[in-house]
Amino acid sequence: MTVRVRFAPSPTGSLHIGGARTALFNWLFARQNNGSFVLRLEDTDLERHLIEAEKGITASLRWLGLDWDEGPEVGGLFGPYRQSERINLYRTEAQRLLNSEMAYLCYCTSEELAAMRQEARQKGLAPRYNGKCRHLDQAARQKKEADGLLPVIRLKTPQEGSTIVNDLIRGEVSFDNDTLDDFIIMKSNGIPTYNFACVVDDSLMQINYVIRAEEHLSNTPKQILLYQALGYNLPFFAHVPMILAPDRSKLSKRHGATAVEEFRLQGFLPEAIVNYLALLGWSPGDEREKIPLSEIIKLFSLNAISKSAAIYDLKKLTWLNAQYLNSLPLERIVAEAIPFFQKLGLIPAQEEHIDYAYVAKVVETVRTRIHTLVELAEAATYFFRADFNYEEKGVRKFFSLSGAAEILAHGREALAKTEPFDLPTVEAAYRSLSHALGIASSKLIHPTRLALTGKTFGPGLFDIMVTLGKTKCLERLDRAVNWIKNNLG
Repeated sequence: MTVRVRFAPSPTGSLHIGGARTALFNWLFARQNNGSFVLRLEDTDLERHLIEAEKGITASLRWLGLDWDEGPEVGGLFGPYRQSERINLYRTEAQRLLNSEMAYLCYCTSEELAAMRQEARQKGLAPRYNGKCRHLDQAARQKKEADGLLPVIRLKTPQEGSTIVNDLIRGEVSFDNDTLDDFIIMKSNGIPTYNFACVVDDSLMQINYVIRAEEHLSNTPKQILLYQALGYNLPFFAHVPMILAPDRSKLSKRHGATAVEEFRLQGFLPEAIVNYLALLGWSPGDEREKIPLSEIIKLFSLNAISKSAAIYDLKKLTWLNAQYLNSLPLERIVAEAIPFFQKLGLIPAQEEHIDYAYVAKVVETVRTRIHTLVELAEAATYFFRADFNYEEKGVRKFFSLSGAAEILAHGREALAKTEPFDLPTVEAAYRSLSHALGIASSKLIHPTRLALTGKTFGPGLFDIMVTLGKTKCLERLDRAVNWIKNNLG
């Protein structure tokens, strides 16, 4: 049996990490089993559907590297892959249920439904439809329609017994049928409800594994009843655990970024996000945290998915991102960093005017100490601008000391004579100078760092020097010497 899985988002907003994790688990399962990963857009919520959201979801999936074998922009044998383009299929299947008396027309008004809910509450029962239209005869239906009432279509659900969900993660889960009312499958406007469209699509698209979030478990008994009524084969179900905030509350914006696009704009790498999402509810069986995607594909198993809720940990994601920033090929990080440098105005917007060799040197120098591409660009600012201010604490600790200007002037003289201007030679020149001046290396290094960068911390000083180049180093040392003389006497 060829594995066929799907990710079926509703394009009403951004792709959040919960949806991205669901898409990833489906994609991993398909890739591991040489199966097909199908993207289907459930866009029948006409009031909330947004074209921009649809574009954002597909763009986020592509950015994460989750390519689909069938779906929008790709096509396939079982399209169309937008529910709004499949309405006639749902109406045909709904009519089949009506013809077989597995479903019926319901004309109850919103006032009548409200009265039913109120009556149930007064009796201490869960609000549910009481089956009022279940046994209407032809004459009664004709009268309702003559009164201008547009019917919905409801499935006849069993009144006794239970419906069993055999879940690959949670095991057997039983639902009493008397808690399931005759639920609506087609609205009065001819649009299918979620459960009905989902079942029709999954069956006609030959989806045989439904891997989705735990929140959909309550929908599954209704969907199983639909599969049975329509004569469809049941797929295998697997419901993955929820993602909760650190305080175990529902994850929301107050806990930080939750949408894939937000993470992208904050300078996270797709490799880090995919790695992190894979570990939200799944374990490779050991303590590793940084795992390349190729290995995740080999190791992934539905049996290794936890039943317990996964806890969202932004610190762990940020740490992972730093690991990838430091370990991926330099040219890859440079390409990712360019837009962030441009946003700060550090490099030209036109590609042909960018000094890529210099940018690469800067990235290589800075990337070991930062966590995101935003931090990378901010930490690299002094490599592109010389008009920075000196940190006040640095001025107090290093520039205010007696003889600071003279020490920097000596440093400037030593660097001017240094050839070649590479890491070993520059470091040797500065070590020799501190020895000649009879001072600790730190007495020379710290004020020089402040002079060249305006900061008291950062990459190694000699790495900074070589990256900046001799000319910029000399100019900045001259600037610092003059600043000290003009401002500190």
